Amino acid sequence: MSVSVRIPTILRTYTNGAAEVSGEGATLREVLEKLDADFPGIGARILDETGKIRRFVNVYVGEEDVRFADNLETATPSGVQISIIPAVAGG
Repeated sequence: MSVSVRIPTILRTYTNGAAEVSGEGATLREVLEKLDADFPGIGARILDETGKIRRFVNVYVGEEDVRFADNLETATPSGVQISIIPAVAGG
């Protein structure tokens, strides 16, 4: 299942500057695994050492925050857009 993945500026060094890349997988976990295979090292910036989404990274499948869905098992239907958004802190 082909999806598009929006890459935040901070991670574009892994994608040769691309703001959006194609991905494949039936679940978010599969898409992220393929993304890391295509762009080595990017997975470690999104997932922690236990394999969970890092605390300060938000991931959306379509309009849905995966933390309120099925997390890494969230379905990624063909054509959906996945957005990886680093949390912004400040006052």
